[in-house]
Amino acid sequence: MFENIPTWLTLTLGFSAQAFFGLRTALQWLKSEMAHKSVSPVSYWIFSVVGACLMFIYGVLRNDFSIILGQFIAYFIYLWNLYANGIWNRMKTLTKILLPALPFVAALLLLKDAQEYSQNFFRNNDIPLWLVVFGSTGQLMFTLRFIYQFIYSHRRHMSVLPAGFWLISIVGSGMIIIYGIIRLDPVLILGQVFGFVVYIRNLVLGPGKKEASDAK
Repeated sequence: MFENIPTWLTLTLGFSAQAFFGLRTALQWLKSEMAHKSVSPVSYWIFSVVGACLMFIYGVLRNDFSIILGQFIAYFIYLWNLYANGIWNRMKTLTKILLPALPFVAALLLLKDAQEYSQNFFRNNDIPLWLVVFGSTGQLMFTLRFIYQFIYSHRRHMSVLPAGFWLISIVGSGMIIIYGIIRLDPVLILGQVFGFVVYIRNLVLGPGKKEASDAK
């Protein structure tokens, strides 16, 4: 369907998405250092949404259902955090319609490949089954951190990034790095190393006094 799209454009979208994800991490780290505690800035969720939108488009152009699937759950948690921070109510009605619809449109465009993907996922002769399971578990952990963050924040009626979020991030990121080393995949390794350091630093900084008392 998108065979005529130039490769450079597809790659530009993919790298741009990763750039936004990297930028959200860098800004969150900077603001946390300035506040001397782990914080959840609005910019983190704005850049998350932009990065995810670009990643959805990239996944469609790459004809890669796994990319769409990997972003799907976390994307709606990003949107909830925008709502919790008061950003959602300030958006135009059209934007409120398009943002939730985007992942469904992307998934529908690639739905025809879902069956083939599921059949081949555990039958890749280049990757042993245990390694596929290990890498997939790491990716799952990386997604579950946002589910944990949503549950934690929803109970407190505010958008926060608790210590548990960073702990799960460290475990998931560490597994992905190990997977990348075994697979000799520099993209996975470089994509996770910076974030891994930031996750540890946020865990060291810890929450503010209010968040800490709420967690007890």
